[in-house]
Amino acid sequence: MINELYDVIHRRRDVRGQFTGAPIPDDVLERMLSAAHAAPSVGLSQPWDFVVVRDRELREQFYGHVQEERKVFASTLDPEAAERFARIKIDGVLESTLSVVVTYDAERGGTAVLGRHAIADAGLYSVCLAIQNLWLAATAEGLGVGWVSFYREPFLADLLGIPAGVRPVAWLCLGPVTHLETVPDLERHDWRRRRPLSDAVHTDRWTGGRTGA
Repeated sequence: MINELYDVIHRRRDVRGQFTGAPIPDDVLERMLSAAHAAPSVGLSQPWDFVVVRDRELREQFYGHVQEERKVFASTLDPEAAERFARIKIDGVLESTLSVVVTYDAERGGTAVLGRHAIADAGLYSVCLAIQNLWLAATAEGLGVGWVSFYREPFLADLLGIPAGVRPVAWLCLGPVTHLETVPDLERHDWRRRRPLSDAVHTDRWTGGRTGA
């Protein structure tokens, strides 16, 4: 059981081009959402909601917005980086079976959320834990997840009718895949290299300067 858990953690990938579009059984989707909802949260506030997006027209509108934001980012790159970026697929919005948008409501739990008084972002961190739970559950189910980050929050909030004050934190593409890559896409495309664990571990106090900036 322990080995299976570690295997899922290390097999997890941010999927872009491997979605098949095949259906997801309702009970499987329910299990994954239940896993996400079981995440720990500051003050037991559970500040997340999950919007399951199946509608093709909504997804096409979001896809168009993502492509515009891709162009904005590409315009900031030097020619060499822009050439590398042009080869990188940044989303599976239209190829995936469905999407799950995970949101954050800072007012969930009231004004006195236990444990959040000194760290305002603790609720946002809780939402990220729910996202990770969903991602690992999907990997265990043999499915892929792709986190799309090329969007403006106001656009997505308006598109899905998300109430004022509630932040859309993640658009997650979800569905069956042909396979999961053994090496992350950005590493395969020579965009970034992973840091070794030894560079990230410090004992008692921070040692050395900043790395990987």
